[in-house]
Amino acid sequence: MENRNCEILFEYLRSILYDSPIKKPDLTELEDSYKKLGQEFETLQKWVEEMLFYTGNLSKGNLSGVSCPDANPLCKNLKNLHSSLNRLAWQAKQVSTGDYSQEVTYLGELSDAFNTMIIRLKERESQQKSEKAQVERQIDLVNGYNELLLELTRKQKEWILVVDAQDKDIVYCNKRGAGQEETADSEFCEVCENRLPFRNRLLYWEDAEEGHVWEANDGNHRYFRITTFPLEWKKREAYAHILLDITDERLETRSLKNKAYHDRLTGIYNRIYFEEYMDKILREERNAILGYLDLDCLKTVNDQFGHGEGDGYILRFISTVQKYFRTTDIFARIGGDEFCLILDNISEDVAIEKLTAAMEEFQGYKDKEYTHGFSFGVTEIMGNQETRSLAEIIREVDSAMYECKRRNKELYKRQQEGHE
Repeated sequence: MENRNCEILFEYLRSILYDSPIKKPDLTELEDSYKKLGQEFETLQKWVEEMLFYTGNLSKGNLSGVSCPDANPLCKNLKNLHSSLNRLAWQAKQVSTGDYSQEVTYLGELSDAFNTMIIRLKERESQQKSEKAQVERQIDLVNGYNELLLELTRKQKEWILVVDAQDKDIVYCNKRGAGQEETADSEFCEVCENRLPFRNRLLYWEDAEEGHVWEANDGNHRYFRITTFPLEWKKREAYAHILLDITDERLETRSLKNKAYHDRLTGIYNRIYFEEYMDKILREERNAILGYLDLDCLKTVNDQFGHGEGDGYILRFISTVQKYFRTTDIFARIGGDEFCLILDNISEDVAIEKLTAAMEEFQGYKDKEYTHGFSFGVTEIMGNQETRSLAEIIREVDSAMYECKRRNKELYKRQQEGHE
């Protein structure tokens, strides 16, 4: 029987030490002399279970809301450790707020590690403060440069727009006032609304070329040369458009072109323009009517009444002929008294009819002491069937004009004889 009591108690002790959960035997089987020892084993089981629960929470870092009864001797040192860990946790929180004055002296090697960490953190904080101050100085310097650059770009005559490639919003405009937000949606600026009716071409630009130069006008006789290129703007794909107002340049070019292509006295086209236009007609194989006009009696007017009167005679001739033709017809002075008409969408017969009417009206002026008159010849340019060169065409129409001039000379002679 004694062996049986020892066996039960031994298995109970082994289970307390090694099993989880503990397997408690039926202590009623013990003899009375062993039951008290069994009760002590029950107390030991309770202490072990309390200790395991306590250490389990501590091992997980659960420092709040857990404890072990004071009567449990197995937890005495654990309670000291719990108290030290609570103190360490509080000090660590203080360090996290920047209080590097904390020092641990109650945890042996852990104290040394903690205190070394505090020293390193303090040194790192000092280094970071120094680096931060240096970065802030650099930022201030860069911001100063940026403000200067932005102010310089605002002062430039060029108009700089940056458009988000995906959202199609204008994200930067150098013409916005200082201190205003840089970013804005596509409706932000009345200046763009009023002066850039081609704004949608800027917003919805899709050309991926590295650089593209093109021109546009605002419908109010203002012209812009635009340089467009892709770029990255604040980590977003975008397009930059640099607009330069070239209105004055365009007007100057147009003025020079007008001077190059127009006769200074009459304002109609000159020989340079006539020859270029005729070359284009022949090159494009277009149909047209060419009229060759020679102003009669100009030398007589100049010699007898002066060149001022001669200029007036020429201008009167020009205005008379222009009454019979469209503003889109090409009228050119190719010599002192030689003129050409280039007519589209008109038959040769109609052209002769109109020139005859203009000639008769001009010959009918009798308010001057000299004869008014001009002679003309007409030829048809046959488009893709035309085989003549410009020189050959001029010779043929010039020949037809001289036939008209011969008839006019006879007319002028009869008029002079009748006047006498």
